[in-house]
Amino acid sequence: MLKERKKSLMAVSGVILCGFCVGILQKADLGLDPFSCFVTGIANIFDSSYGSFYLVVTFLLLLVGAKIKKSYLGLTTLANLLLTGFIADFAVAMLDHLFIEPTYLVRVVLLSVGLILMCLAASLYFTADLGVSAYDALALILTNEYRLASFKWCRIFTDGSCVVIGALLGATVGIGTLLTAFFMGPLIQLFNVKISRPLLG
Repeated sequence: MLKERKKSLMAVSGVILCGFCVGILQKADLGLDPFSCFVTGIANIFDSSYGSFYLVVTFLLLLVGAKIKKSYLGLTTLANLLLTGFIADFAVAMLDHLFIEPTYLVRVVLLSVGLILMCLAASLYFTADLGVSAYDALALILTNEYRLASFKWCRIFTDGSCVVIGALLGATVGIGTLLTAFFMGPLIQLFNVKISRPLLG
């Protein structure tokens, strides 16, 4: 029972932290994480907010993931679908009050904090094993179901694809986008081993 409660807490905490990290990266304005870049590009076409279109895009990916492998879907998937986009919008609004005109150094700090904590957030809900976000499921499906490569390389592939599509649709691509595209996979694996699995016991 205790382990199940730990799993639920890790899953929900990971999703909430992920939402705040998306907002932090948006405020840093040095390039969004790959999936946010993709969603922002789609939202630009329809002149919509990130939060609203995150819900739409994630729901569509959820349908694809459910058709291929339902076991990747669960509490985390639902929480991610309903919370992440709107938490990101809230985080940006909050940071707008704290940093009206952030210096370049402050933006670099925000980028670094956002990237590291986002990888920790993903690691927490991956390890909880109560489902993953619809987007995260894509790399896991390529890794575990189609055996294309290790998770690290499959994640780099899905992230890279999102960056290309987002850029073509007018989303901001910067140093933050490239860093997350190439380092999220390896950092998530590191946090799995060093923090999340020991925390779960």
